[in-house]
Amino acid sequence: MSAEALIRELLEAAGVELGGPELWDITVHDDRLWDRVIRDRELGFGESYQDGWWDCPRTDLFLERVLQLNPNEHISPSPTQIAQTLLSQITNRQNLKKAKENASAHYDVGNDLYERMLDSKMIYSCGYWCDSYDLEGAQTAKLDLICRKLRLEPGMRLLDIGCGWGGLAKFAAEKYGVDVVGISPAIEQVKVARERTAGLPVNIKQLDYRSVTGTFDRITSVGMLEHVGPKNYKSFFEACDSLLADDGQMLHHTIGSNETKNRTDPWFDKYIFPGGVTPSLGQLTEASQDVFSTEDVHNFGPDYDKTLMAWWENISERWHEIPNYDERFRRTWNHYLLTSAASFRVRNLQLWQIVYTRNRHVVPTYIAVR
Repeated sequence: MSAEALIRELLEAAGVELGGPELWDITVHDDRLWDRVIRDRELGFGESYQDGWWDCPRTDLFLERVLQLNPNEHISPSPTQIAQTLLSQITNRQNLKKAKENASAHYDVGNDLYERMLDSKMIYSCGYWCDSYDLEGAQTAKLDLICRKLRLEPGMRLLDIGCGWGGLAKFAAEKYGVDVVGISPAIEQVKVARERTAGLPVNIKQLDYRSVTGTFDRITSVGMLEHVGPKNYKSFFEACDSLLADDGQMLHHTIGSNETKNRTDPWFDKYIFPGGVTPSLGQLTEASQDVFSTEDVHNFGPDYDKTLMAWWENISERWHEIPNYDERFRRTWNHYLLTSAASFRVRNLQLWQIVYTRNRHVVPTYIAVR
């Protein structure tokens, strides 16, 4: 069967019409698309969109239908993809040097972009929409949820690993009276975080988690474990072990995968999150179990769909304010946000908040907070 015939068959099964009138229908502008997608799968699909070979009014709605068919079962991996998978098993793309480069590639892309896409606190992670009706409320609710789960009290020392633009550090210091050390390897984030937390008991440092010293009553990371990498999960928890007080608690908020894997979608690896890999619960449990007890796992993955769509709506309305980003970048960013939303919508991706305490230490009984 030809590449075009195979893809047309999959699209028909998904209820997608070529050139059709629905928001999920696609229009093909270049017939080289078919061979490119079969050859390079996710990478070819994404790059052909960047190149303008196809269009769709709402890529998330298109993928919502296609992903339910599990298209990779019908399209064999190319030799290049097989080689990349094998390479990921023997190389560490999240070592100390690479981690800084990876963070800069995404988080230093431009604060002008993130200021227009995110909420006023610039929280770049999943909001908590349980009782919220807009992005601002959902992000505030998420920050408060983290602080309540950690049982923060005035005077405690909190380490925020991957502190972003300082939103959680500022919130925890102002609302819960804690002293915060926030770390990020991305210099543009650090600059803004320092400005936003000025005058508070907050110390923002440009550091990798492997370079932190001291003792903390609480540790948290929000959207950080996705950048740690499978080869480093155990050393990440060992670093937390060396920093956390004996009676301490920690919470890690992370995108999660249903399957254990060592590499990510090659398009996302190349254009969005270099070196990023979403962990599975099994990987995190294996890496942490020698030292930590898992007290609570809270999955609110569908809330990331809402968050991503809110970001997409925000930036779609304000692209005209940042003309230094060209059309190819705009298409890249649209593809990133909408394909991610679809993945959470069909439950290919999860969002976990995991609370840990130490093994073999007496700590207060943990009661799950929602």
